[in-house]
Amino acid sequence: MQRRDHYDLAIIGSGSGNSVITEEMADWRIAVIDSGIFGGTCLNVGCIPTKMFFYPADLAAAISDAGRLGVDATLDRVRWRDLRDRVFGRIDPISVAGRQYRERGPGTAFYPARAEFVGPHELLVATGERISADQIVIATGSRATVPNVVRAAGVPFHTSDTIMRIDAPPRRLVILGGGYIAAEFAHIFSAFGARVTLITRGDGLLRHLDGELSRRFTELAGERWRLHLGATAAAVAGTAEGVRLTLSDGARVDADLLLVATGRAPNADRIGADAAGIARAPDGRVAVDRYQRTSADGVWALGDVCSPAMLKHVANHEARVVAHNLVHPDALVAADHRHLPAAVFTHPQLASVGLTERTAREQGRDCAVAVQQYRDTAYGWAMEDTTSLCKLLADRDTGQLLGAHLMGPQASVLIQPLVQAMALGLPVAGLARAQYWIHPALTEVVENALLKLESALASGI
Repeated sequence: MQRRDHYDLAIIGSGSGNSVITEEMADWRIAVIDSGIFGGTCLNVGCIPTKMFFYPADLAAAISDAGRLGVDATLDRVRWRDLRDRVFGRIDPISVAGRQYRERGPGTAFYPARAEFVGPHELLVATGERISADQIVIATGSRATVPNVVRAAGVPFHTSDTIMRIDAPPRRLVILGGGYIAAEFAHIFSAFGARVTLITRGDGLLRHLDGELSRRFTELAGERWRLHLGATAAAVAGTAEGVRLTLSDGARVDADLLLVATGRAPNADRIGADAAGIARAPDGRVAVDRYQRTSADGVWALGDVCSPAMLKHVANHEARVVAHNLVHPDALVAADHRHLPAAVFTHPQLASVGLTERTAREQGRDCAVAVQQYRDTAYGWAMEDTTSLCKLLADRDTGQLLGAHLMGPQASVLIQPLVQAMALGLPVAGLARAQYWIHPALTEVVENALLKLESALASGI
């Protein structure tokens, strides 16, 4: 074992953890440790590359749907390798440059290996080096989970970490899972011509969303993809053409490629937490307080490893909190997760913030509900939209928005003024009329939903 080296700060993980380093730490000695691809999940296998595939998938889907608007268009072909190489030709150099900067940059050292705690402020790096630091940040992220039935089968399969780098899209794709990863890749590959089958143990897709959106999306998904609801994989076997899944309901599914999208697990079990006295939450995450402190003095955590919301904007927010608190121990700031939005980039898009109607009712909230269909706005007419909606909930006692849920084109953008209203504590009354809404822009969906909600609050309906 090599000698121990001491640092002012050690960061385990190069995703959002990398952004903890600020100019205020210019005179610090800092170690960055990561055994994976530099830059973390979002940059390399998550948010960014999937959206770079999502956008051309949306273009392809729009072409196939244009005939109902009087535009007869055909999709000649999808140049998958060109699409793939455009994505990773941009992303990979960013990852390489980030690593090189930490290797050669002022004040930092990079360790390309796993690290585990061997004491309160000591880490054993897999390269054999033992390092210590005054303060340590855990930002080890999460990993794709794979059911035992798949692992035991010994057949090739993909997760979101690998499927975007394949050489050619499959003719038939089977996806295990019914969450946002499954829904996004189902859209991408079906838009590019694959026959997609989804298998989920739940009675619908995207069940974390408001019940109305989940039901409507599942209905629409059933028109585009083959769905096996309430089913699991009982057996997995290789075939001459790919893979065969035998399901718990007796059905059999054959495909060229298997994508496992059954969720992600925090990498809290791979850091030797017990050796440092770092407590973990019942679900396995690293437990943190509102300041992102762990139970071990001088040890902090951020992102997927500690947050129940595995979202990049959450990790970035927590990184900013940790960066401040590291430098200003006498003026700590707290993370604020009160109004946390999320979007699913599938077809159609979905976006959500705040409470679902079911959760609000379970909490005993007396809430007003308003639903605005896209089709009842001018831009909705232009699109001949018949399925999209905006659903809002407000507390009758306070007049505040409790939740907002959208399904349809640009849902991820349209939700932002609602997030802003919740974050600023703006009451529903007068919110729609306190500003201009461009006519006939799609934002009128939000305007009209707010007007409906205000009316519902006023009338007691």
